This record gives sequence, C-alpha cells and structure tokens, in this order.
Amino acid sequence: MTEAARHLIVIPVYNHAATLRSVAERAMAFGPLLVVDDGSSDGGADVLEGLGVEIIRHPVNQGKGAAILTAAARAEELGFTHIVTLDADDQHDPADIPKFLQALAEEPMSIVVGARDFNTANVPGSSRFGREFSNFWLRVQTGQRLSDTQSGFRAYPVNVLRRLKFSETHYSFEVEVLVRAVWAGLSLRDVAISVHYPPAEERVSHFRGFVDNLRLSLLNTRLTVRSMLPWPHDKLLQSGKTEKAVSLRHPVRSFRNLLEGSATPMDIALSVALGIFLGTLPLLGVHSVSILLAAGYLRLNRIVALAASQLCMPPLVPALAVEAGHFLRHGQFLTELSMQTLGTQFLDRAWEWAIGSVALAPLLALAIGFTAWSAAVSIRLQMKAVRRYVGK
Repeated sequence: MTEAARHLIVIPVYNHAATLRSVAERAMAFGPLLVVDDGSSDGGADVLEGLGVEIIRHPVNQGKGAAILTAAARAEELGFTHIVTLDADDQHDPADIPKFLQALAEEPMSIVVGARDFNTANVPGSSRFGREFSNFWLRVQTGQRLSDTQSGFRAYPVNVLRRLKFSETHYSFEVEVLVRAVWAGLSLRDVAISVHYPPAEERVSHFRGFVDNLRLSLLNTRLTVRSMLPWPHDKLLQSGKTEKAVSLRHPVRSFRNLLEGSATPMDIALSVALGIFLGTLPLLGVHSVSILLAAGYLRLNRIVALAASQLCMPPLVPALAVEAGHFLRHGQFLTELSMQTLGTQFLDRAWEWAIGSVALAPLLALAIGFTAWSAAVSIRLQMKAVRRYVGK
C-alpha cells in the first residue's frame, strides 16, 4: 500500500448510551467518526444528537464482529484505507489514537492492537485469564506473539476486513480476524494503551460467559486444526518466496531448499531437535499432533520437525529407550531384547521405555540438532561460494 493512510474512527455500540457521547466527543478530536449501533435497546446512538456524527443502525443485535464489518464496508465506500475501533463503554481512552496512527504510518498493512495496561484498579480476573489464554492459542495457530489478543482498541486495514472471509460475528470475531490476517500474510503489532475499569457494581458488560466462551472454544478448535493441515492459506500479501519440498530421502536437497527461502541453520536445527525430542517420547497416537502444536507455538518449521521425528520410529529409538530405562532402573543393560520378551514382560519394558525416553530425548535432540546445524552451515557456505563463483 503506497497511498497515505486515511483513517475512520469507529465505535460499535450496544446498550452503552450512558458513556457513548463522552467517548464520541473525545474521539472526534482525532478524525472522522462513525458509530454503528448494533440494535441497542437503551436509546443507544440517540445520545449523539447534535454532534454531526454518522450513525449506522442494525435493526437487531448481530454482534460486535458484524458491527465492525458493517463499518468496514462503509469506510470502503467513503474511500478510507483504515478503521480505528474502540469500545463505547469508556474502557479505552481516545487520546491513545495517535499511537495507532503512528504504527500505521510505519507499517500500513498490519493490524495494530492496543495492549491494555492491567496495572490499574478493578481489572477483572476473568480478563487477565482470558487474555493469556487467547494469546497462547494465537501463538499456537500462527507462531505470532501479541500482548493482548482480546483488546477491542485496534486499527485495521479496510481491504483486509473486506477481502477475508470470516465465520464469526460476535466477540470471537476479534480472535478470528487476527489468525486469518496472519495466515493471509499480514503482520500484527501492538501499542501500549491505558485502560479504565469501573468498580464491579458499576460495570456494564455484554460478554456472556458460557455462550461466548463456548464460541471461542469452538473457534480455537477449528483454527488449531486448520493450522495443522497442509493446504495453503489464501494470501493478501505474498512473501515472494516459493516453498519447496522437504524430504528425509534427500536431506541435502531439502536443506538447500530451506536455506534458499527464509530459514537459517539455527531454524533448521531447532526444528529438527524438536521433532527428535517429541518423537523419542512415548506419546502414543499423538506424536504428529504434539509436534505440529509445539512447532506452531515455537514458530518453527512444522514439516522439518515432522520429517525429523520419523528417525525415531521403531525399532531403533524405542529399543534404545528401553535399554536406557533398564540401565537406570537396574544399573545394567538389558542383554536380551526380542519381540518375545517385549510381549511377556510388556509392563516392565513399557515402564523402562517411558523412563529411558525421558533421559534419551534431550540427548538425541541435542546431538541430531547439532548435526543438522553443522550440515546446514556447511551447505550454506557452499551455496555462497557457488554464487560468488557464478558472479565473477
């Protein structure tokens, strides 16, 4: 995006007539304002009479996500490139809007999220827990870190909201949009903001504990499963790099393909080490899922980690783990290891496998990870030498 960003301030409101006018008056100091009244029954946006603010009304309550999408459609009609959203309940201070505008000036094709300062009075425990819980799942699903995934004070590129497809229309929308934006190639940024929470007896919240938490749980389940599937995501921004095949059968070629992309020798080594570590553990039936989740959370290469874990398939690594476990239990190695002894002594051998794998996993991960790093460094040096030779 090369054109200068043009922002529209948006306040979605549902039954917050008591605080809406104050928030709107302060927000108007930082740009044009649009209010989306999402079916309020307390008069809602009627309190804005005389301010000259554009108001869009939903006849019935459709959810915060639906209100934001309505605002994005109107912003596009008016020629705005971005919207800045803040809540109508006076939780957010409009004076923080310039922080979002500065972030957009530096990186227009990003979603900017306000990280609330919880070192203040009256912060609900549920908000603290919900933020950490949501931050964790964003990292699993995208590998991205964000300080406050549940904050509603945000800046969005309008074309992102208009071009991506969303399934959520309520509070869960604000989680879904972050994940799908990262999958589409956008970056996430956060800026520090202040936050105000009134005492519990004065607080008005429309977050419905059971229903909205259920929506969030179902959404996170779908997004996590989708993040592990091999199908590519639709992109709004292309990285310019094409992913090439990775295979244990052709390790040198695979390392070269990775290094020609964005991977570094350390990225490859850590991905290999993770695959070996989890592949060695007796995670029966969940090896692949565990590796995919851990690699996503740690922002490592899932394909490399999965490929490396195949080195831990029976019989070699489990047999080594049984031997290590037997030695730790009895001070000597098992001299007879066969399918017959494994069958008749299954419980003992299974316990030794579990103990031995815990001891063996970090050692194998370190050794094979270091080997992968050394190989990747060597291949990268060869690639640089070839480029220099060709360039002469």
